[in-house]
Amino acid sequence: MRTPLITGAAALAERMTEKAQVDASLPAAPLPPYLEMLLAHLRLLIGVPFEYLVPDSRLLPDESIRFFYLDRSWTDRLVDGVLAVGKTGTREQAHHQAHAADIQATLDRTEPLVRGAQLQQAQDRTTATAGIVSGLLLRSAAVSGWPAMDVRAFSEVVPAPPQTGGEPEVEAWRAAADRVQLPTLRLERPAPAVLLAMFAGVPKLVWFEEPHHGLAFTFRPQIVHGGQRELVVDRHTASGGTETPAAPVVVPVRAANRRVIAVQELCHRLGDPQLVTQIGSAALAIECMNHPWRQRFQGSGGGAGGAATTFAAGHAVAARVADAGLRSAVQGLVP
Repeated sequence: MRTPLITGAAALAERMTEKAQVDASLPAAPLPPYLEMLLAHLRLLIGVPFEYLVPDSRLLPDESIRFFYLDRSWTDRLVDGVLAVGKTGTREQAHHQAHAADIQATLDRTEPLVRGAQLQQAQDRTTATAGIVSGLLLRSAAVSGWPAMDVRAFSEVVPAPPQTGGEPEVEAWRAAADRVQLPTLRLERPAPAVLLAMFAGVPKLVWFEEPHHGLAFTFRPQIVHGGQRELVVDRHTASGGTETPAAPVVVPVRAANRRVIAVQELCHRLGDPQLVTQIGSAALAIECMNHPWRQRFQGSGGGAGGAATTFAAGHAVAARVADAGLRSAVQGLVP
């Protein structure tokens, strides 16, 4: 039998007296790219089971929305827990504490790249430190009905789009909205009817928009003179905005089949000098276009039509939070 070069007792003694594995003058090895991206995903709660985020369904009832802040201390401990897998003693613990600040700075630069990596978009690494992250959870039939619904958050209140004017005014309004839009860090559906969104910053306004690729022609029912229910179409200006004050036009139908629209008569009824000149199918399309809906959440409630209207909530949130049964159930979940 060959004599071992070093015995177990000697190896333990050497390990305790010579803690350094590499020379101090050598640069520290960077995080492997896969580990860096994994930890950045975890900082945005990607991969965290949903029941850890919403432990009880009563905290997110049907047709409700909840806004939140991301606790950086909680996510830092989550990263520590992952790295703790490789800690087998005090030396590894000391090594982690010595490099914790470097790891955090690296993840600060990687965190904004997560969504772009998911969308396979080319992007440059940022040098800014990570700031406040806010987000929202929406549980609604609208999420399952429009799975591609877009969510945008803004650091300032953006007014409603101009209803008058031409394309330059619309482009100026769109550019002003883009300048105050907060970066979206995460936007996905953890469940068919639940939407989770996270933003870099604190929004003063949040938009929910119907997917623009779902643009369609439509008419809406309305009670007209005489109490009869008819289909009507709103008048539009040349830029596509709804004319104000609203003056809907009754949609004519064929006498032989009321399910078929009389298109020629409709063009004649829409032939107003103040409206789009009816010279072809493009002008008629502008008149019959159904704009994607947009819901605004602003302050105590935003209106769908602009700052002049108010949003009437369908749920009494304060009363729900003050419910004694719910409070007792939540307290029972907290050890």
